Amino acid sequence: MKCPRCGADACQIVTETSSHYKGYGAGKGCLGYLCFGPLGLLCGMCGMGEGRTRSKTYWICHNCGNKFQA
Repeated sequence: MKCPRCGADACQIVTETSSHYKGYGAGKGCLGYLCFGPLGLLCGMCGMGEGRTRSKTYWICHNCGNKFQA
């Protein structure tokens, strides 16, 4: 693979991964408290821990440091 900026052949492929996880939902907890009393506060934990992971793949030029999509 050649770098589009400098034309060098010294490029390496890199994968970046990011993740996001949900925590306690205060809105769900308040609504649960109104509907079910003190035990309804546990409703805020519904969906807790579910997450999303994203991966992106890039080429990085060792000559000029340019980062471009694969």
